[in-house]
Amino acid sequence: MPLSIATWNINSVRLRMPLVERLLNEYAPDVLCLQETKCPDDQFPSAAFRKLGYEHIAIHGQKGYHGVATVARRPLEIVEKRRFCEIDDSRHLSVRFDVGGKKVTAHNFYVPAGGDEPDPEINAKFRHKLDFIAEMNAIPAAHDETSASVLVGDLNIAPLEHDVWSHKQLLNVVSHTPVETENFEAMRKAGGWVDLMRLNVPDDQKIYTWWSYRAKDWAISNRGRRLDHVWSSANLAPQLTGIEILSAARGWDRPSDHVPVIARFDLD
Repeated sequence: MPLSIATWNINSVRLRMPLVERLLNEYAPDVLCLQETKCPDDQFPSAAFRKLGYEHIAIHGQKGYHGVATVARRPLEIVEKRRFCEIDDSRHLSVRFDVGGKKVTAHNFYVPAGGDEPDPEINAKFRHKLDFIAEMNAIPAAHDETSASVLVGDLNIAPLEHDVWSHKQLLNVVSHTPVETENFEAMRKAGGWVDLMRLNVPDDQKIYTWWSYRAKDWAISNRGRRLDHVWSSANLAPQLTGIEILSAARGWDRPSDHVPVIARFDLD
């Protein structure tokens, strides 16, 4: 039973709905997890998704900021819209669906960016980010013979040396500082999550999913970071058939600064 799950920080779903339509028409993932949708639930473009065959929609949005949504071609059950750090941001949504004889729980995350100054004592946004990652320890990769878990989204941390264009130059830049990367990897491992994007890609090979809007020619400079992630419980990892990073989408008309990532599985 094939299963494909895509994740994409779309940076305003209403503004970039033509890009979403292109993705769904050309790649047709079974499940699409969007972050930074930037719209309240009652203004989410549900009709456009249903027209494309994605009739099952779960949303956790707010006006102007943040927001996550999961759409699918198969029935979804909303499991949780978790509140983190006692702040009413829409940054998490989990759903459950049946596929290949398993109940799969899919967590969709938008982790805080953290501001510019990597010092929690003077930057409340960075403190929030570190506290958010700490609270993610409460979400393990639950699984058994009939269930599995997936965690995807814009996690806003590039944890490994070759997840950024220059490890040395970015050590003091938010998203790649040691306090972020060490806590992030400790949280992932403690939860039993498998980093699927690195499962078959050596740690010394560059992987990027984000290129700054500030770069005049992002493709030539190629100063990217891997801020978007796909994790799974251990029982799904052997069934991964491939990861596709759609880097070309960074060059689409009026693009997001993130690109879609698609994970494909073949479930028994």
